[in-house]
Amino acid sequence: MHNRPPLMIPQLGTDPASGFPDPGEALTHPDGLLAWGGDLDPVRLVEAYHRGIFPWYSDEQPILWWSPSRRCVFRPECVHVSKRLQRTIDQGKFVITADQAFDQVIRGCALPRKTQDSTWIMPEMIDAYRRLHRMGIAHSIEAWHEGELAGGLYGLSLGRVFFGESMFSLVRDASKVVIVRLCRQLQQWGFALLDCQLNNAHLLSLGAIEISRDEFLNTLRVQGEAPPPAETFAQAFGSAS
Repeated sequence: MHNRPPLMIPQLGTDPASGFPDPGEALTHPDGLLAWGGDLDPVRLVEAYHRGIFPWYSDEQPILWWSPSRRCVFRPECVHVSKRLQRTIDQGKFVITADQAFDQVIRGCALPRKTQDSTWIMPEMIDAYRRLHRMGIAHSIEAWHEGELAGGLYGLSLGRVFFGESMFSLVRDASKVVIVRLCRQLQQWGFALLDCQLNNAHLLSLGAIEISRDEFLNTLRVQGEAPPPAETFAQAFGSAS
């Protein structure tokens, strides 16, 4: 990402309901940069995700909004589980829950990685997604090991699409088991996609694929407006006790 947004992308206004540019207008370099400015109001964030747009920026930048030309996603029924990972799951090393420790998960995700000096999940991002969690839109999936939080992920659920935002792992395989358990639950609920935004080797090893922006948006137009599951995330995953 650039320290300053290019002048050719539009600045969002102060009204959260003012809308976004068409994702097809995003830049090709850097890929997907669509707009800058605005705020992280829940109305704006929900509108962004419904349109396949997400915020991503660092502390020296204004808010930058993205819709990349290639989207990394899981089709829940196609998650890949190696024999070794399935043994770990079968051994019950981790207890998987949902919405039991949202604050802990998002703060765990905000910790800089070993190869990073800083994080993009800044205090205002944490506050924004905590508001969405209180509204029942953002959710956390937790992995517990010997009574302690070992890893997790958080994201948004809109219709029958789950938008994964970030994940972390303190114990080997914790985040992998979380993804597998989430995919299996999403498959049961008939979700079309688990969105991962951008690819990495970790996600691809578990069966994530890349699809075009157009394919992603076409799926989102239908599945993002589908009725949500009657069962809550917390009910489906159970508790750690």
